[in-house]
Amino acid sequence: MQRLIRSNKKAFILAAALVVILSLSWVISRSARDRGAPVDFSTEVKPILNKHCISCHGGVKAKAGFSVLFEEEAFSPTESGKPAIIKGDPDASEMIRRLTLDDPEERMPYEHDPLSPDEIALLRRWIKQGAPWGDHWAYLPVKEPKEKKSIDQHIQQELEKQGMKGSQRAEAPVLLRRVSLDLIGLYPEKEQTEKFLKAGGSPAAYEELVDSLLASPRFGEKWASMWLDLARYADTKGYESDGHRDAWPYRDWVIKAFNQNMPYDQFIKEQMAGDLLPNPTDDNYIATGFHRNSMTNDEGGTDNEEFRVAAVMDRINTSWEAIMSTTFSCVQCHSHPYDPFKHDEYYKFLAYFNNTRDEDVPGEYPLLRRLTPEMDKELEYVMGWMQEGGNGRKENGGKEEGVKEDGEWVRDMIKFYQPAVNSTTADKLDNAVIANMNGGLIFKNKSTARFKNIDMEGTEQMIWQFYCNKPGGTLTLRLDTPDGPVIAKTPVQAKDQWRFESISFAKQQGVHDLYIQYERTPLASEKDDFTISFNWVSCVPAFPGKDRPGYADAYQRYWKLLTTYVPGMPILYENPASLKRSTHVFERGNRLTLGAEVKPAVPASLLHNMQVKETDMPKNRLELAAWMTDPRNPLVSRTLVNRLWEQLFGTGLVETLEDMGTQGANPTHHQLLDELSWKLMHDYKWNIKKLLKELVLSATYQQDSRVTKEQLDKDAANKYYSRGPRIRLSAEQLRDQHLQVSGKLSTKMYGPGVMPWQPEGIWLSPYNGARWTTSEGEDRYRRAVYTYWKRTAPYPSMINFDGAQRVVCNARRIRTNTPLQALVTLNDSVYVDLAAHFAKRMENGDKGDEGERRRHGPGDKGDKGGMEDGGKEERKVEEQIKWGYRQLLFSEIKEEQLKAMMGLYAKARATYEANPKELEAFRQPTAHAAAMVVVANALLNLDEVIVKN
Repeated sequence: MQRLIRSNKKAFILAAALVVILSLSWVISRSARDRGAPVDFSTEVKPILNKHCISCHGGVKAKAGFSVLFEEEAFSPTESGKPAIIKGDPDASEMIRRLTLDDPEERMPYEHDPLSPDEIALLRRWIKQGAPWGDHWAYLPVKEPKEKKSIDQHIQQELEKQGMKGSQRAEAPVLLRRVSLDLIGLYPEKEQTEKFLKAGGSPAAYEELVDSLLASPRFGEKWASMWLDLARYADTKGYESDGHRDAWPYRDWVIKAFNQNMPYDQFIKEQMAGDLLPNPTDDNYIATGFHRNSMTNDEGGTDNEEFRVAAVMDRINTSWEAIMSTTFSCVQCHSHPYDPFKHDEYYKFLAYFNNTRDEDVPGEYPLLRRLTPEMDKELEYVMGWMQEGGNGRKENGGKEEGVKEDGEWVRDMIKFYQPAVNSTTADKLDNAVIANMNGGLIFKNKSTARFKNIDMEGTEQMIWQFYCNKPGGTLTLRLDTPDGPVIAKTPVQAKDQWRFESISFAKQQGVHDLYIQYERTPLASEKDDFTISFNWVSCVPAFPGKDRPGYADAYQRYWKLLTTYVPGMPILYENPASLKRSTHVFERGNRLTLGAEVKPAVPASLLHNMQVKETDMPKNRLELAAWMTDPRNPLVSRTLVNRLWEQLFGTGLVETLEDMGTQGANPTHHQLLDELSWKLMHDYKWNIKKLLKELVLSATYQQDSRVTKEQLDKDAANKYYSRGPRIRLSAEQLRDQHLQVSGKLSTKMYGPGVMPWQPEGIWLSPYNGARWTTSEGEDRYRRAVYTYWKRTAPYPSMINFDGAQRVVCNARRIRTNTPLQALVTLNDSVYVDLAAHFAKRMENGDKGDEGERRRHGPGDKGDKGGMEDGGKEERKVEEQIKWGYRQLLFSEIKEEQLKAMMGLYAKARATYEANPKELEAFRQPTAHAAAMVVVANALLNLDEVIVKN
């Protein structure tokens, strides 16, 4: 017994000693950690401040004069006269004191739950270590990786940390469908399919397939759909009236840019500032449609300047969200609540875009007129004739911004109707008004209006577009005042149409206010009504070469080119020097409350992180585009890599594509994102196809998408990529897939938007009476990217599948699952029609002569589908279903699925045989044909067909 007691006592002493040793070790370890383990501001401190502090002490407001948004603000004296954070001394820091008080009226955060002990301890450690500040990872330049790894090595490394393994390679049919839908948005060609499956889907055959898909003209159509969401592309202007806009050349430019594999930095530069490139081409101007996709408001009574400014702001917000994954729009009214952007920096950036010529007018000037090939030849003849005489565009380019070479105005007038002044900008109106406040200048008798700050240097004529159907009027031009010197006077003839005329005057000098006066002697029976309407006026030099042979012919060609109507698309065009606008900060975002004037500049935080001197600040949009695509810019390459990854895997490496800032999601694989971004810029020279090829050739992308219980438990959202992507097809992919397998897909490319079938009553256009007119012929069956897009009434079935309305930039489509989606693919007349065509293909099989064969099945003689050989008929139906399944999934249908489809066929056929009226309503000739349409529709609605497995 004593021995047992001694033994227990010894054990107790040993245990107690062990506890003491462990406790001391923990204390020493914690002390060492508190003293030496550096606290990371961006990943540890900033999230606490954003969550608990910044709503009261940040960009929107700084209570008690304390803000934790910017470093200089966090350590500045507060209203108390001393800083709230004393570097190196948490006990003397007011912030720590207020966080630890018991009195709820004193403790911070006020009227919210207190910080946890661990959070307070972390803040104390941070202050003790000197409160070192830091930058969010997304605002630091991408660095070359010290150790380069493949995509699969990065993914495997993270999987191992989670105690997980990746999945095996998907089967050949699955890979074939997946990569084809991802790269071209369609199934591969028959020859590609047969070649790949015959090779068993080997790695070599897979790479060859990928190369052929990347080279397909269908590639550009698929990837344009992604970009058009970002560019908020539509075929209408938006807002209430939502009238038509000829924007489709921009859509076609995007498709061509992707197909030509335009380097992404060039792709961005042309859209941001194609008009400022040396000797810009039509395509360069069309690219700037990216920024003319902003909405314009034609509703009567609206203020053109208000909506011009709204459009400019939209361009700023779009540039940051689409290209740099930043919520810069937050800075319109105040400094960013979470990210390092100050209120005035928004307007400094806006200054780059504030001097484009557009002014929210109904005509949407400036336009790139869509000259016919014959007109292009005529223009080149006119320009060639002028150059022979020493006039016209000079070949060396590099002209000073806003200054036109002698004679170049002729080209610009013909192509853009510029330089011109919109009549809506006229002021000092006497007996004249701006119609509907935004429609155009209209005169009564004895009217006057002023156009201010007109550059008259070297001008000898005013070209104007107007309407007047009353005879006997005279137009007078005066300089500087209503009774100033008369420079021209001309009679105005009556004509019941809009037209152009030119008024000549002596060569002028300088910048002047131009007064236009109109007077006529009305008939005694006439009321004093509006008699003349102006669209725009333009003061330009005289057409050159008057004393040269061929002048009359050249001038006649020029005037015909100018006055012949052709449609045009809105583009960017910089203001001449005389019309330059100043840019001011809008106090609290109110354009009517102007603050300090600002000059163009990019945010100081990014400029500093990129190590760019202020003297090298971009001066115009072209230099701004160069700054954006500079390899030191931390956002552009990361944004593109993240977006391409999301298109293939369903979720970005940073889930919030619209926001890489401190409130966005953290990257699941930061090092992978940065390595791919570095490679895109430096190794691939912004080559999108090369990057996509690397992504789809990775073993990570090629994994089987089936999920195990372990994967579901540990990674339900597949953030660590332990399996292949499994997501529903996009709105465009669904429509295009159905078109293709039905045999109705038109491969026609480019041109105006088309109108596939939709029910009556979707469109309501009271302003212009526009109606949805179903396209004829193959245009009814063209790819989704060509569908006419009306902002106030987008194509319904595509909206049901999360298509973007495109009122503003849409950086990410949030996938939804709703009953309406099943109703679309099962019941929408378009999809039922395509199912009928698919059923016909199934009946014809590989013979492919669908246009020649009858619709009813073998043995069906019209007697309610009676069969001479029921077994033979059933086998034929089985073969048709098997064939259809192979067309959809490149593999054989499972026995249980075939059995279910045969049961559906039998039930549907019996139903239609028993109900001839339903058969008639279904518009099918026989019960067999109708039943096959039902089966085809069911096949098209299989989960594995609707979803990318």
